[in-house]
Amino acid sequence: MNGKQLKNSILQWAIQGKLVQQDPNDEPASVLLEHIREEKAKLVKEKKIKKDKNESIIYRGDDNSYYEKIIATGEVKCIDEEIPFEIPKGWEWCRLRQITSLLGDGIHGTPEYDPNGEYYFVNGNNLQDKKIVIKPDTKKVSREEYLKYKKNLNKHTVLVSINGTLGNIGFYNDEPIMLGKSACYFNLIVEDLKEYVYILLQSPFFMEYTLKAATGTTIKNVSLMAMNNLLIPLPPLCEQNRIVDRMTILDTKVKQYQKQETCLRELNNNIYSILKKSILQDAIQGKLVPQIAEEGTAEELLAEIHKEKERLVKEGKLKKSSLSDSIIYKGDDNKYYEQTASETTCIDGEIPFDIPSTWMWVRLDEVCVYIQRGKSPKYSLVKQYPVIAQKCNQWSGFSIEKAQFIEPSTITSYGQERILQDNDLMWNSTGLGTLGRMAIYKEVLNPYILAVTDSHVTVIRPMKQFVRSEYLYFYFASNTVQSVIEDKSDGSTKQKELSTTTVKNYLVPLPPTMEQDRIIAQVNLLLQRIK
Repeated sequence: MNGKQLKNSILQWAIQGKLVQQDPNDEPASVLLEHIREEKAKLVKEKKIKKDKNESIIYRGDDNSYYEKIIATGEVKCIDEEIPFEIPKGWEWCRLRQITSLLGDGIHGTPEYDPNGEYYFVNGNNLQDKKIVIKPDTKKVSREEYLKYKKNLNKHTVLVSINGTLGNIGFYNDEPIMLGKSACYFNLIVEDLKEYVYILLQSPFFMEYTLKAATGTTIKNVSLMAMNNLLIPLPPLCEQNRIVDRMTILDTKVKQYQKQETCLRELNNNIYSILKKSILQDAIQGKLVPQIAEEGTAEELLAEIHKEKERLVKEGKLKKSSLSDSIIYKGDDNKYYEQTASETTCIDGEIPFDIPSTWMWVRLDEVCVYIQRGKSPKYSLVKQYPVIAQKCNQWSGFSIEKAQFIEPSTITSYGQERILQDNDLMWNSTGLGTLGRMAIYKEVLNPYILAVTDSHVTVIRPMKQFVRSEYLYFYFASNTVQSVIEDKSDGSTKQKELSTTTVKNYLVPLPPTMEQDRIIAQVNLLLQRIK
């Protein structure tokens, strides 16, 4: 996990109530919202703000569904489809408009600039890390021009970019500024909400919302209506303070992590690569950890795998074709042979190295319940079902952020077996430069309901109770496999492709399960030490 992924995870935990513990003694968020409604009513009565005709209350019904009631009309509608995740007891869902007194944006035209002016003309690109940044090329306007388009900004004001670059955030602190259209501003009823709202606006949840709500192709734009309708998972004020305090500490640590990550990557990239190759090679050849007789043999493990496959076939959970009668062994002449029901063949030329006596060479298909390329998707801008493509699989890890999305209505055309499961291996099977890259699918890194792969990625699903995905990953990441991956593929130089048959027939050195676990632990330990 890189620094950005780590921070995004922390931000998401924060707004889902997973970063700090809940305190039953905290005044619930419902009380806070009631206080805000009272304060807004007071401001309306004093004619300081206009009454919001769309003011609403979000609540959970007896049927466990979420409902939104428009106060002015009494209209009630179910909004279950909008609710992205569950929140803890004491929290409440609300719209941004419910906790603000005013929301707007800057001038949509071009003001009359004045190099000697007193006020800076700022847009969304001037917002950064809670600050309004005046750049050397920031233009100025006169006081007269400023007064024409003056906005009601105060210490409660939060600014966020909604045009072009989305999601830059700043707090207003009496800076002499005039706003352009890409800067949205909103005034919070309660100033104490600012820091938590800042965390929310940085979160993957908000970024996904803006990308979904944005219009335009070249230049993305989020409407003021979309901003007003933004759902807010609102914690009690006391918990907000704890979240902010924890985020302050963690943000410092994340920045340290990012800085160290960059330095180490630059300094140790080459040496790390060499050492990693060496570690992986020792691991898959049985030289990294000792063999322990009490852990059994791969022959015994393979018998268990065959027995379990037979059971799954009998129960109709696997096709009969999944059963293999292949046995690979070392003959008296010290050569390797593969025995099937029909013939015995010398495969000594395929064996890349010797393995311990307790290990076995097997075909990948023998130890898997599913090996299949994904299928060509119909893409959509609706961010519901991500499709994993080659760019999502990096040696640095699995990245859901790089995924596109399928048309939601087409999900029914995907069989259950095509839905990615935790710890599935995803192997890039086409393309020069991307061929052979592999990643392990992690459900925890996918904030969506599910995920599938496209036709350029082969899904490898081992019998995970017997064969560990991480061990297979180490093998396929090793120099033994990667150095000949193009030779194993079909097609022209620029159209190299690993066929499903080739993947299924790939030779794998198989240790006993407990030894696999020890290998994984030792590899991870050593890789951590050399970083």
